[in-house]
Amino acid sequence: YNAASHCLLLLDHPNLHSNRLKMAPKKAKRRQAAGDGGSSNVFSMFEQSQIQEYKEAFTIIDQNRDGIISKDDLRDVLASMGQLNVKNEELEAMIKEASGPINFTVFLTMFGEKLKGADPEDVILSAFKVLDPEATGTIKKEFLQELLTTQCDRFSAEEIKNMWAAFPPDVAGNVDYKNICYVITHGEEKEE
Repeated sequence: YNAASHCLLLLDHPNLHSNRLKMAPKKAKRRQAAGDGGSSNVFSMFEQSQIQEYKEAFTIIDQNRDGIISKDDLRDVLASMGQLNVKNEELEAMIKEASGPINFTVFLTMFGEKLKGADPEDVILSAFKVLDPEATGTIKKEFLQELLTTQCDRFSAEEIKNMWAAFPPDVAGNVDYKNICYVITHGEEKEE
């Protein structure tokens, strides 16, 4: 389903964070703990269509429909996507990313905090353009994979697998880096 896969792709996107479903930086926890300040403006951070997509994704993740995402909800939704052997500690770590129960407002706030820290699209695009001297808008899969697995914050084999699942190369082995930039900064694929 589009909203759920979009949400889980974003949650699992290796460029946003390294841990599966790691949702919020610590500063979001402090703001939530200080009261409701910060969450009241969260709806103004997103377009109405984005809020609706997140709401649909939240509803799908909230497997027992109690309005709160729990460890059991995460286990069930991950199992429905084929991830059957998620450790209890991993699920607990995911839930602990929030300061308290993960209702929809907290869920949206966590995304807002995560996205607020991302570089602007033009900055990310400029970084990719350095690797594309002929300005084709694509990079060879093998070249990008070599960079991602050997430089700086090295991607694991699983993160590479997730990368190609999210952004499959074309038949010639080219990866559309403009689409990657768009998804990182907007959280959804461009309409072609």
